[in-house]
Amino acid sequence: MERSELADFLRRRREQLQPGDVGLPPGARRRAPGLRREEVAHLTGMSVDYYTRLEQARGPQPSPQLLQALARTLRLTADERDYVYRLAGHAAPDRLDGAGHVAPGLMRVLDRLEDTPALILTGLGETLVANRPAVALFGDHTARTGWDRSDIHRWFVDPSSRALYPEADRDRQSRALVANLRAAYGLGGPRSRAAELVRVLRAASAEFVRLWERHEVARRFEDHKTLVHPELGAIEVDCQALFTEDQSQTLLVLTAPPRTEAWEKLRLLAVLGAQRFAPAPGAAAAAP
Repeated sequence: MERSELADFLRRRREQLQPGDVGLPPGARRRAPGLRREEVAHLTGMSVDYYTRLEQARGPQPSPQLLQALARTLRLTADERDYVYRLAGHAAPDRLDGAGHVAPGLMRVLDRLEDTPALILTGLGETLVANRPAVALFGDHTARTGWDRSDIHRWFVDPSSRALYPEADRDRQSRALVANLRAAYGLGGPRSRAAELVRVLRAASAEFVRLWERHEVARRFEDHKTLVHPELGAIEVDCQALFTEDQSQTLLVLTAPPRTEAWEKLRLLAVLGAQRFAPAPGAAAAAP
């Protein structure tokens, strides 16, 4: 572990970031450039004392999980993330594993989306980060582990995951998820995580096997869909997807036309987050 080099790198990257770069308000005038140490620690989910010791070249060796979180907070590129891993005495993670790093460009866009659901997904449907309205609509899936992180896996092995969609739309969603997995398989090949997920689902779901054998391929999301919130009822949304250049990650943004019922519901999600809602009129009838 190269403590001095790691400390210098972390300090310089912190000083190069402004609060707005990571979704924080500007706040009062700052005496020093960049983010404060306590802000980096809070965003990373670590103690201020631990982070301070890392910057002072006297901390213990950070774990790969902590380095991954730091890379996300400091908006590191893949090359910078690999460099930090090596300075900390760890092997750089496999870049074909899209679940380990968030593209900084997508994070910068997500940081500025506060009033409508937005989330960043891997090609296998794993939620890497989601804003407050997205968590209120979809739930918080970022802490899930293993294949349970994948929306595609949960869709075919956990029937409760389909409650977000009206029953009439579920067949279409099944086909869309399998077509997306086909595209990821085509990019990654037979030794990829996509191929591993295919093997897992072929053994677990007859429906998946039937749809996989259709050989439908698509790397996109429906332009318009209806989602069912347990308390707000049906919400009609338009979907915009922004992909990284290598197609490994997607920023998905859900919107609704201004001053419509769906727009009002999305605004309510943004204000209240994951708190409990009073039942909306007709919500019970709209739920599947």
